[in-house]
Amino acid sequence: MAVTFQDYYKTLGVGRDASQDEIRRAFRKLARKYHPDVNKDKEAEEKFKLVNEANEVLKDPEKRKLYDQLGANWKAGQDFQPPPDWEDVHFEFRSSPGGAEQFGFGSGFSDFFEMLFGGRRGASPGGGGATWAMRGQDHEAEISINLEDAYGGATRTVTLQGHEVDAQGQVRPQVQNLQVKIPQGVTDGTRIRLAGKGGAGVGGGPAGDLYLKVNIAPHPRFRVEGHDLSVEVPVSPWEAALGAKVEVEVVDGTVNLKIPPGSQSGQKLLLRGKGLPKKGDGRGDLLALVKIVVPKNPTDKERELFEEMAEVSRFNPRASG
Repeated sequence: MAVTFQDYYKTLGVGRDASQDEIRRAFRKLARKYHPDVNKDKEAEEKFKLVNEANEVLKDPEKRKLYDQLGANWKAGQDFQPPPDWEDVHFEFRSSPGGAEQFGFGSGFSDFFEMLFGGRRGASPGGGGATWAMRGQDHEAEISINLEDAYGGATRTVTLQGHEVDAQGQVRPQVQNLQVKIPQGVTDGTRIRLAGKGGAGVGGGPAGDLYLKVNIAPHPRFRVEGHDLSVEVPVSPWEAALGAKVEVEVVDGTVNLKIPPGSQSGQKLLLRGKGLPKKGDGRGDLLALVKIVVPKNPTDKERELFEEMAEVSRFNPRASG
């Protein structure tokens, strides 16, 4: 059953980046304003309960961190269902002298609070404070590699910049350097999972995972399409007309390619097994694209031969058929 989302920051009238002092001052001001002994308005008691509830969640850095993990896109009044991860959350509460109890804390919670926390209350061992655990959030990042890394595999260092919330609720920058193993034959867009390298767990819960999306940088010669590669192969007019064997560059060296007589510019010739390695066994293919090129600055003899060919040849490239 969906319930109404409660924006605790809006309830206390503070921003999501408010300090603990700002939250404490806002709570005390509103608690006195809406206390039933002071304010006889019929709506004051309900507002007083919501203020207490908001303070109970936001006054504690770890509870606040957990609440913030719901995201900043929710708005008060929207129907809300807790995320699946919330099934792993366990809460226990106790009153604290000088805290919300002096304003009548415990006078009731919203359905939103009960859905998230209410069913997980219990006695804390040794009379301690709130204890609960939750798995950290999964994070995503991108890593750019070259074609040679994708072909043979590699190890790369990835620097991640994020933030963490300390025990005082202060947000601090966090820089993490990770050694990432790039699998042989990885393709563009592949997601590499780094278990336990995501967001930190809360209350002793396990860390989330980090997913790295692989981007293969453009190569000066090869075009990548999954495990297959394509490359242009320049040939001379006489090689295309008469046929030839030409040397073609592949990722790990060169191979000899047979150019059939009468090859046309743009014609595709397949070299099987000369692409990227596949997981387990096998490799993709290499598609060679014939590109006929002519001398930009022919010698006198070359020009003479071309002129002679033009005189004797009956070939018309623009004729149909």
